[in-house]
Amino acid sequence: MTKRIVVTGIGLVTPLGLDRNETWESLISGNSGIDKISSFDSEGFETTIAGEVKGFNPENIIGKKESRRLDRFSQFAVVSTLEALEHAKIDMIKENQDKVGIMIGSGVGGIMTLSEQYSVLDKKGPTRVSPFLIPMMLGDMASGQVSMKIGAKGPNFSIVSACATGADSIGIASDMINDGKIEIAVAGGTEAAICPIGVAGFNSCMALSKRNENPQGASRPFDKLRDGFVLGEGAGVIVLESLDHATNRNAKILAELIGYGATSDAHHVTQPHPEGEGAAKAMKIAIKNAGILPDEIMYINAHGTSTPLNDKFETIAIKKTFGEHAKKVLISSTKSMTGHLLGAAGGIEAAFTVMAINKSIVPPTINLENPDPDCDLNYVPNLSKRGNVEIAMSNSLGFGGHNSSLIFKKFYE
Repeated sequence: MTKRIVVTGIGLVTPLGLDRNETWESLISGNSGIDKISSFDSEGFETTIAGEVKGFNPENIIGKKESRRLDRFSQFAVVSTLEALEHAKIDMIKENQDKVGIMIGSGVGGIMTLSEQYSVLDKKGPTRVSPFLIPMMLGDMASGQVSMKIGAKGPNFSIVSACATGADSIGIASDMINDGKIEIAVAGGTEAAICPIGVAGFNSCMALSKRNENPQGASRPFDKLRDGFVLGEGAGVIVLESLDHATNRNAKILAELIGYGATSDAHHVTQPHPEGEGAAKAMKIAIKNAGILPDEIMYINAHGTSTPLNDKFETIAIKKTFGEHAKKVLISSTKSMTGHLLGAAGGIEAAFTVMAINKSIVPPTINLENPDPDCDLNYVPNLSKRGNVEIAMSNSLGFGGHNSSLIFKKFYE
């Protein structure tokens, strides 16, 4: 990167909390946001647990009428963006709105609305389907609705790269700032797929944990007894700015984004490459892009889904990338507490990585109780670890063979 790009705001809506502070306190305390599904009757489903966002009421923030015209994934995006802009102390009236871009992606878009309206079609006929079905279900609508809500008139689009969506949105936003196309970006991911068809679909491809009797212990990345991921929902966005723009408005800078790398496995629709080839290459590209040595990275927020294959092959990829340093670097999977937020995962985990640097605390991997010989690195088991974090990486991997890595650094003038 030729321009210095900094993070000035964070907005979060997660199974751990309705904002960034509530989420962070739960995260570093090692609390789980996983519980029995409450949003629909899951009796008869193979999996009956998920990481739901509890107590979320968008009407209090964006109004009753507007809320009802947004799918839940778009509601999450708008609410998290408003928090991030407030955190960054950005007044859109004072900004050049043509230079503010929105890159907020989603893996599956408005699947809840689509599912609900298909039921209406089936039971009541085609004339009763909502006129808002199409604009509510489109994957770009989170980004579009955010743009309309805040008045951002720069580039506005949604990246879709499955579970790497949030990370790629941030990486591409940084490229656009670096190229001078925009000065500010709101970037990240959002997802709301905890609905009957979403859970049934992931069950059918054998992706989800079936540890229904112990919801809080179901997501156990790198543990020998892991049996699949737990579906989560929410949104995570960060505000990126060129350093010059942030400095000119006297912004408080949380961290610097110094590297981004993305590759494809070209291997399998759902399985990662068995030798971790693509993931390792993405990490190496990000490190080269950052202009640092692998040994300088002190913390990795791993993709760590709690599936048998991902955790094993991500460990292999980390070893390929870091060599002997792989044994020293701190690694954790925050999905052990949030579940897997699909397209939102990279956004919230990038935010967690920035907060780990900013607050000098590495969140833990909870439920890591049974060591797996194939996962033999330091995954910060069960308790958060305090200490200085200068440079950290966030990994995101996705169905379709997507591999993305972001690198953040403590900010120094």
